[in-house]
Amino acid sequence: MKIVWTRAALSDLDLVLAYAAEHYPSSLDGVRRRIGAVVERVARWPESARMVEERSGVRVVPLIRYPYRIFYRVGEDAVEILHLHHAAHDETD
Repeated sequence: MKIVWTRAALSDLDLVLAYAAEHYPSSLDGVRRRIGAVVERVARWPESARMVEERSGVRVVPLIRYPYRIFYRVGEDAVEILHLHHAAHDETD
């Protein structure tokens, strides 16, 4: 399924990558690869992640190795990436 990133999600992605580049430069490539792998999985199996109770139609998937979650919505023709959040933040942010 096609992946579409919202402006907010792209902004989040820029912040995550900039933070990793500044504080953990040796992990930057790993963070990029992991985000890409998770987004690829979401594209293949969009219904595989759990639903967020507080946000109708929104699903969340963790990056596992890194403390971030990707929030997305499944549409008819595309998966819309809504936000990337640090796992310590509330899911309804």
